[in-house]
Amino acid sequence: MQEPITVDLKTTNRQLFDFVMRTPLWFFNASGALSLILAVGLGIVVGTLWVGLQIFGYSHPVYWAFLIVNFVFWIGISHAGVMISAILRLTQAEWRRPVTRAAEILTVFSLMTAMLHPVIHSGRAWRTLYWAFPYDFMRGMWPNPRSPLVWDPSAIFTYLTSTILFIYVALLPDLAMARDRAPDVVRRFAYSVLSMGFRGTTRQWRIQGVAGILLSALILPIFVSVHSIVSWDFAVTGVPGWHNTVFAPYFVIGAVHSGVSAVVTIMIILRYVFKLQNFITRDHIDALARLLIAVATTWFFFLMLDFMFGLYGTESVEVDTWQRRLFTGAWSTLAIIFILCAFVIPVPMWLFRRVRRSFFLMFLTTILVNIGMWIERFMLIVPGLERKSNLTFQYSTFTPTFWEIAIVLSMLALPAIGLLTFAKVFPIMPAADIREGQVVATTLRIGRANVPATMRE
Repeated sequence: MQEPITVDLKTTNRQLFDFVMRTPLWFFNASGALSLILAVGLGIVVGTLWVGLQIFGYSHPVYWAFLIVNFVFWIGISHAGVMISAILRLTQAEWRRPVTRAAEILTVFSLMTAMLHPVIHSGRAWRTLYWAFPYDFMRGMWPNPRSPLVWDPSAIFTYLTSTILFIYVALLPDLAMARDRAPDVVRRFAYSVLSMGFRGTTRQWRIQGVAGILLSALILPIFVSVHSIVSWDFAVTGVPGWHNTVFAPYFVIGAVHSGVSAVVTIMIILRYVFKLQNFITRDHIDALARLLIAVATTWFFFLMLDFMFGLYGTESVEVDTWQRRLFTGAWSTLAIIFILCAFVIPVPMWLFRRVRRSFFLMFLTTILVNIGMWIERFMLIVPGLERKSNLTFQYSTFTPTFWEIAIVLSMLALPAIGLLTFAKVFPIMPAADIREGQVVATTLRIGRANVPATMRE
């Protein structure tokens, strides 16, 4: 007896495009709440223009604290999105289809959030462009092009541009589908322009597929280079605890650890908010959890390398910095928390299949990972600044102010608003890709000859 066809492409299209074509009331409530949270952070930023950066409690020699920690953290979050998407596209993994779009969009808005923090940290945002891009045609005073202030914008803008191009190429078929389903003339015209005349011909599909493969191969070395450059911001200095050659791979694998965890968190939220239970399944979460076990173990290995390299040289300031990080007062408490959250608690739990296939437990453990990874970045930056190599005494101990904590928490709303807005304008799941996967699965089950022509088109 022939197995019945269970794939309904019309139902798939309706589910994936329902939120794009209709606006529920909760969208306005959520957008308003997130905008209020973000407004608190923007108000604090405006306050720094009047009061100065001392509102954040900075004191000599600690001039880098929560804002730069947040910069490194969000750069790390952005890495795993495109990495997962590119690798899964290159390997043609079938389970990639519901994962790629959310991961890619998380990359874009995490990068945008990260880019804001050095601007805020400069204290004079209108001068950031001058210091970041050393092109001065009037004053005759050129910034040092060897400065990390030049490296970071160059790397980040390259990464952001390639990521947007990567997403746009993959989005073309969905834009064409949105154009054909748009309920009004304005949206139909907008989607028509954005889809660039995509009609789903054989030639267009072939070009779109080749472009996706080429961009996937191109973006992987860019992804590795960006966080390596961020790590060199620290490694090229003489600050104890920073001047370490292992920082490039350590930062990259740490970025993947926090980024993949963030992708799992976002996918679970999307599953329940947009009712995507038919598309984001336990198998997807299980596959990502297996990846996280390998990534987290590798990250812990490089953490131990960083620790051993710090002690190997037997430099007094370096040993003292690690003692402060691990065994002194509040720093020792934070060290315990970050190791527990980033590795000791989640990784043993992920070894059990029941945990890997539980949406609730995976949500909690991935949140724990990113709490731990944020603290890890803080522990990396601040204790070393408190005890610089050319000082034999300590000027002060850094204590964050309420305003610094508030702006860090408020910036969590920015990627959330970005994701929500994107999901309102474009399908948050790759509709054309998911349709293709459903047809492929059906074809494998019953044979191509028995698949209706409407499904093969």
